[in-house]
Amino acid sequence: MSPAEAVAALLGRVSRQVRGKPEVVELAALCVLAGGHLLLEDVPGVGKTTLGNALARAIGGSFRRIQFTSDLLPADILGFSIVDAGRVQFRQGPIFANVVLADEINRTTPRTQSALLEAMNEATVSVDGTTHPLPEPFLVIATQNPHEYHGTWPLPDSQLDRFLVRTGMGYPDRDAERDVLRGASREAGAEGAVLDTAGVIALRQAAAAVAVHADVEDTVLDLVAATRTAPSLARGVSTRGAEALLRAVRARALLQGRAFAIPEDVRALAAPVLAHRVLPRAETGAEAGAAAIRELLSTLRPIA
Repeated sequence: MSPAEAVAALLGRVSRQVRGKPEVVELAALCVLAGGHLLLEDVPGVGKTTLGNALARAIGGSFRRIQFTSDLLPADILGFSIVDAGRVQFRQGPIFANVVLADEINRTTPRTQSALLEAMNEATVSVDGTTHPLPEPFLVIATQNPHEYHGTWPLPDSQLDRFLVRTGMGYPDRDAERDVLRGASREAGAEGAVLDTAGVIALRQAAAAVAVHADVEDTVLDLVAATRTAPSLARGVSTRGAEALLRAVRARALLQGRAFAIPEDVRALAAPVLAHRVLPRAETGAEAGAAAIRELLSTLRPIA
């Protein structure tokens, strides 16, 4: 199967289960191809768990859902060591899966949130001085309730920076919601995988090989530099944020059937990739950061 055929199969398979959300499905697939993680901020009950399950099924990978609560401990996520018959054995936690849904991640304490940092950055888990590799590929899809909800803890900046993309699901349109009511999503959920984990790794290699012209790099650099001097922002995008945007740009080009990136890829992904990496001065929340990024995009010199 060619990369184009594999991408089309992945998007089609997930879209049949996640109805009426092509933009969200594309961003989720982009995270798979770019080796990044996805943060979904939205109200409960709009299909976030369905999206994670659909992705895992589509790539033939394992899926685990972790419900984050105020009393959750790091060992409940990572695992723990026990002594059995005189030997120390490690019992894996639910994070040992290809796709992990961290549900309502901001309902737990910062200490427990930080348990994900090494896993999301290094794809490893360290317990009692021993480092354990996570399955490959490894993807975290975290959901968080809006901050005005009772009993939520804001994600620290170091945690936010581990997510390649932040977006929302939103409510489905009427026709898509009718399909859900009629059970179409459940029927699609019974379908088999269209890829295997080796196929996902091959797609990641194809995405990493997408050509990036100097003009596209300049668009990224111009935007990142603008965030660091914008009066509306107290903090701009780091170098790691610039690298994340370029990885996402390569993945989007592959999703679009191209072997090369274009400036439009940067403009399309700037808000979902960078909005959670900046600190607006006057307002808070995802929309404030996204609005600042879109405003800065309008000031960049056009590149054909």
